[in-house]
Amino acid sequence: MIRHARVLPVLVLAPLLLAACGSEKAGDPGPSASAAGPAAAPGTGELASRAQAMGVAPELVYVTEAPGFTLAQQSVGVLGDDGFSATWVDGETNALLRLAVDRGTITAATCPEQPVGDMSGEHTTCERDGSAWYRTGAGRHEYALPEEGHVVRVSAETDAVPRGVLRAAALAAHRPDAAETDALLPSAEPAPSTPVERGDLPPFGDGAPDNHVDVGG
Repeated sequence: MIRHARVLPVLVLAPLLLAACGSEKAGDPGPSASAAGPAAAPGTGELASRAQAMGVAPELVYVTEAPGFTLAQQSVGVLGDDGFSATWVDGETNALLRLAVDRGTITAATCPEQPVGDMSGEHTTCERDGSAWYRTGAGRHEYALPEEGHVVRVSAETDAVPRGVLRAAALAAHRPDAAETDALLPSAEPAPSTPVERGDLPPFGDGAPDNHVDVGG
């Protein structure tokens, strides 16, 4: 009797342990995995490091948007000394919207002297539109928005992009947030410098290529 009494608790507990183990579904990540959130998007420090790696002043980095236009990543770069430039492309018409931000200012007196789209020597007309300037010249038109110490310009070919679209894109220009920074600017991390291995370099001597030829050859 004593022997059977000692075995009984083990037999009773075994099904309970199996049921407890079976209650966890396969593939359940568990508490540690569920606590890990998504990777953090780059913040202000990331914007500064990425911009400076390109030679661009972080405060001159802007982004914009327009229906049907997408960023041409290869167009992102430095303008002048430390300004910023990027281009958006209409996927259907191939029309281009160019965003340019550089140091300086623009007033009623200086507006006609500043060419549209860097086309020097061309006549420029200026029209005040709210806080911005609408400018035309050399077959292009542009909205220029003076900011503190710099000017934000959005330009396009006059026949390719309507003025309303251009104006909306100019007014939509803003400093990028963390996610926009990640999509706009290339990573500041340097490219890995992996030495190129040559198969004709012998592992001994001065490392010069082995130009030995066989007899007759």
